[in-house]
Amino acid sequence: MADYRKKILEIVLSSEDHPTADDVYVTLRKEGTRVALATVYNNLNALCDEGLIRKVSLDGKCDHYDKPAKHDHIVCRVCGKFADIHLEDFTKKFSEETGLDIEGYDLKLIYVCPECRQKQQTA
Repeated sequence: MADYRKKILEIVLSSEDHPTADDVYVTLRKEGTRVALATVYNNLNALCDEGLIRKVSLDGKCDHYDKPAKHDHIVCRVCGKFADIHLEDFTKKFSEETGLDIEGYDLKLIYVCPECRQKQQTA
């Protein structure tokens, strides 16, 4: 694995914040690594293709990158803040109900976070 790819993988796997490509780029630059943003994107995409990390896409927002371990996300529809949530794995149930060999799924629960709800109530 190339040096850039190893560093990018380490950044994503050690992060608790679901970094964007820009976040990874800034972290690399702060560490003194000279890299182009396009290289970061290319390596993130390659790592996703290899199943070493996963991409979390949010409507109208930048893609975020995350650990590959099975878990779901809860997303505020107002500010876009999101966090991990650990629910039962429904892959087997979906396979049984559809008669298809379901390999996985990407579940995002949408809500309004307490901070945004507070702002809405005081506005």
